[in-house]
Amino acid sequence: MKLRVSAVQYHLHTINRFEEFEAQVTHYVKAAAEFNTEFILFPEFLTTQLLSISTNGEGQPIHNLPNYTEAYLRLFSSLAAEYGVYIIGGTHVIRREGRLYNVAHLFSPDGHIGEQAKLHLTPTEVTDWGITPGESLRIFETAKGKIALLTCYDIEFPEVVRMVRGMGADVIFSPSCTDDRHGFNRVRFTSHARTIENQVYVVSTGTVGSLPNVDFMRGNFGQAAVITPNDVPFPPNGILAEGEINNDMIITADLDVALLQEVRERGSVTTWRDRRFDLYPDLGKVDAITSMTKEIVFNKVN
Repeated sequence: MKLRVSAVQYHLHTINRFEEFEAQVTHYVKAAAEFNTEFILFPEFLTTQLLSISTNGEGQPIHNLPNYTEAYLRLFSSLAAEYGVYIIGGTHVIRREGRLYNVAHLFSPDGHIGEQAKLHLTPTEVTDWGITPGESLRIFETAKGKIALLTCYDIEFPEVVRMVRGMGADVIFSPSCTDDRHGFNRVRFTSHARTIENQVYVVSTGTVGSLPNVDFMRGNFGQAAVITPNDVPFPPNGILAEGEINNDMIITADLDVALLQEVRERGSVTTWRDRRFDLYPDLGKVDAITSMTKEIVFNKVN
């Protein structure tokens, strides 16, 4: 199985109305579609650009972002259907039962919308924005294979990546948003580690530009990358494609899932196969299934 993926280095800047956001998103989708891509990844928190819409020069607070949820869903759903592509619409903050969640959305060409709430939250998300962590982990069945959506900080935790690989995911899409090189490098370096540990692809991208009137979105440091395991069928540095840091652009690359199977069975190292379950638990075993996704729900410990 082969698939073509594109990742958008989304440029954040102040806008005056939703239609400007719509035009910018549509531009990126049209540009990626010209390369006959099948999956388009947008970054985490791209919809915070909507908080720059203001009548008095002041940005809106984060709890206003769910007011745009209906328009956000309608926009990305229509683009996925029109261009016949899967779109990971970055993340958008939604309100559910009075709580805010930072949720990655997968928009399918057939109209289905999948959700994966961010599981691990940064101090800013918890303390300053009052966001609640997600409580379930899932993979998504697509016409091109099984994928997972792990947002930014989530990729820094090896346990969840073990779990989605065990659930069958071969490609992990990781929308991110980091404000400096330190944060960017944490996400980037751990993404490389996850591809080596689990012999999967990771497709990552981040926001660039700035929103001067939106709290905690004034600085962005981003770069898109398609990351592979470090073995002979792949590039020596594990980078299939990458963008130019902090530039407004799109990258595109072809992924060959058969190569993952090859290295898992006959690679220079076989990290997935060589795990030592006599020494530590097998985190790759999950069984719960839903109609669109395989899913595991975490039980909260009180």
